[in-house]
Amino acid sequence: MIAMLKRRVKRLLMSVMTVLIFFVGVGSFGIGALAAPTSQQVKAQQQVVKKQLQSYLNKVSQDKTASVAFYNLGAQSDTVAGQTASAPFYKSGALAVYSPNAHKTYTSASTYKLFIIANICARIDAGTLNKKVLRSSGFEQMILHSRNEFAENYLKTYGAAKVNLFLRKLGLYSYVFASNRAARTTAASLSSIMRRLDQGKYPFDNASNRQRVLSLMQRQVYRSGIPKGAAQAMQGARAADKVGWLWSYNNDAAIVTLPNGQRYVLVVMTHGHGQHGFSGFPRIATITKNVQKIVYGGTTTSKIQLLYE
Repeated sequence: MIAMLKRRVKRLLMSVMTVLIFFVGVGSFGIGALAAPTSQQVKAQQQVVKKQLQSYLNKVSQDKTASVAFYNLGAQSDTVAGQTASAPFYKSGALAVYSPNAHKTYTSASTYKLFIIANICARIDAGTLNKKVLRSSGFEQMILHSRNEFAENYLKTYGAAKVNLFLRKLGLYSYVFASNRAARTTAASLSSIMRRLDQGKYPFDNASNRQRVLSLMQRQVYRSGIPKGAAQAMQGARAADKVGWLWSYNNDAAIVTLPNGQRYVLVVMTHGHGQHGFSGFPRIATITKNVQKIVYGGTTTSKIQLLYE
């Protein structure tokens, strides 16, 4: 009788312990779950940021003299931003916003040289062009000082129509080059080619060729547009960009990297407003500064941190 009673007590104690372990485990798991926001909460806050940015881009492009494309690239996993709990909030493309006229064509000025660079890299990959061209003085000067000789000669000898066809195959605006008019493109197309460059996608899938292009773009000398605006918004921000200016058209296309590792592509195309020479680049810098503050500034960052606490 006593032995039977002991067995019953033992089974009861084991049951109690099992229940306690279950609830402690659930409780601990529940606390962890509460620390991470739901996907709905994340999407809701992303929409807040995108709505604010869209409102700003609508405003600056209202008179059709500015066209803007913003695409967040996220952060690499080995950076400060890439290792934070909030890294998924900035997942590549999650905060992308374009002005309503980002798919409208405008005079590209020298930003068209990005398409020539892309075509050259594709031909090197295909084995139909020697990669030594990337080290040539003409290629360097085309990027560093936006000189025209190399680009104009390339279009003449290789063929503008072939470059247009190449762009069409990439899904970009493909009537960039035509006789008797300046080259034209869209902010959306420039954004797309810059994203390919950043992500190492064709035709920038060769790592050394890609790094060569980025190195030159990081050192190009005309830095009063996106590079200046990004640094004004956050000290230490760096940009690899290609500018263009012709008549009243001042354009800039850039990959921007923030000190914490967050990255984004920004394209700003402007004209009108009495612009001439480089006079429109302060306008580009202002747009850049405001865009960056909306997406990565202190107010937005604080809200995101609260979301993940």
